[in-house]
Amino acid sequence: MKLGIIGLGKMGNAIAQRAIDGGHQVIGFDPAQEASAQAEQLGVTIVPSVTDVAKHARIIWLMIPAGHIVDATLSLLQPHLHKDDIIIDGGNSHFKDSIRRAKDLEQHGIYFLDCGTSGGLQGREIGFSLMVGGDEASYIKIHSLFEAIAAPGGLGLVGPSGAGHYVKMVHNGIEYGLLQAYAEGFQLIKEGDLKKYDPDLEQISRIWSNGAIIRSYILDLAHTIFEQDQELRSISGYIGQNGTGQWAAEDAQENNISVPVLQAALKVRAESEQTGGNYATKIVALLRHAFGGHPLGKKG
Repeated sequence: MKLGIIGLGKMGNAIAQRAIDGGHQVIGFDPAQEASAQAEQLGVTIVPSVTDVAKHARIIWLMIPAGHIVDATLSLLQPHLHKDDIIIDGGNSHFKDSIRRAKDLEQHGIYFLDCGTSGGLQGREIGFSLMVGGDEASYIKIHSLFEAIAAPGGLGLVGPSGAGHYVKMVHNGIEYGLLQAYAEGFQLIKEGDLKKYDPDLEQISRIWSNGAIIRSYILDLAHTIFEQDQELRSISGYIGQNGTGQWAAEDAQENNISVPVLQAALKVRAESEQTGGNYATKIVALLRHAFGGHPLGKKG
């Protein structure tokens, strides 16, 4: 298949590589010259504009920031799209926006699939977890393309339009809670009653990663962090946010569902912006950087 990708940053670049490795042709655009050059080295055919992508590809994957940028990009694309074209939004858009966009494009005979995409920097090597919402027939039509990008078993149509981004929103809410729980545990070991014995977090995280009930990918990343540094003096404890956790909390409130773990994690992140955080929030920030390349605040 021929796939157009708009947005060739870290995630878009990795998706392009996996598509190419799977035998698909990729046409790409990114306003950043460096991102375009890196993608071109992978075998992506770079075109000079968003509209040029639509001239060459009938399947287009958006890997761009959520919000008005998605709407602006779709407005540029729409006059150049053909009936039965398929647009995939692989970013972290709000699920209600995805429902609206699908309805708008349907009026022009164009299919819109919202694709929650998880896997971070490791997705390039092992594949991504893809949670797809939208029209079943168009999903089936390009299933082999999704398979090339996804990790084995990490793909499925989870519901109608909006469902893919809804499931990803909840995924990110769970992520907030997991990161906070691990970080608080390590802070307790570091600064609680064991402090006088100078506990080795690299050793403890290694032990937990092998056979313990709480072993996980996040714990493996924590172990790698502690192998390099356990004092964490060089960075601030500010934790960034992309909004999806807050969306999940708001949806829970609308549906009268209690999410105290998520709400507590959101509160900690908001406080970290005001105070600079603490040892636990530094761990969260480092974990986000490790799996997603999210920027770190350097301590002044």
